[in-house]
Amino acid sequence: MKIAVMGAMVEEITPLLERFKEYERVEFGGNRFYTLKYKGIDVTIAYSKIGKVNAALTASILINRFGAQKLLFSGVAGAVDETLHIGDLIAADYLVQHDLDITVFGHPYGFVPEGKIFIKSDEQLLQIADKTASSLGLTLKRGIIATGDQFINSHEKKEWIKKTFNANAIEMEGAGVAFVCDALGIPFFILRAISDAADAKAGFDFDEFLQSSSKISADFIIAMLERMA
Repeated sequence: MKIAVMGAMVEEITPLLERFKEYERVEFGGNRFYTLKYKGIDVTIAYSKIGKVNAALTASILINRFGAQKLLFSGVAGAVDETLHIGDLIAADYLVQHDLDITVFGHPYGFVPEGKIFIKSDEQLLQIADKTASSLGLTLKRGIIATGDQFINSHEKKEWIKKTFNANAIEMEGAGVAFVCDALGIPFFILRAISDAADAKAGFDFDEFLQSSSKISADFIIAMLERMA
């Protein structure tokens, strides 16, 4: 089995690389990929860089260049749901692009012709995640994750995204990954640990909690790989 694990920032993949220790670094497409064997699984870890375009490019490379059969994403997000707090985990049931806007032509936010507003994550991987959380005694929330090429630090913008898409969390890559995997028929799973509340304090909280929340997410992904192995 070939499984890819993505993170958008160095801080998001560092806990993974520190855990596995032995890997081969591959340079491709102006980016860095790390390949290794883990309990019979061929694992490729990728640092995509921030944003939907970079995430979509990296997901495409993982599938077409490295042969990924399943794709997991580990990282951090801003909370929209007030029941989510820093360090909490959320897995995306659905992903949506909150900054996709052709409403002037009568379409709803997040929609393009012949496309989807919401893309569904792989149910089997979500069930593996549920079982992993149960075995670890952790709470894993499921919900809608909204993606856009914006770091949200505005209560008004956050509330608009919540109202428009019924979103639970906000980040900058997930829907790009979901779009590629959905188009190519690759099962995917997007996990986020909360780093901030997407409000006026978001920039400060993000800087303070990026590393700790990244590790929480990465540790969970490693536990999922253990179960999948």
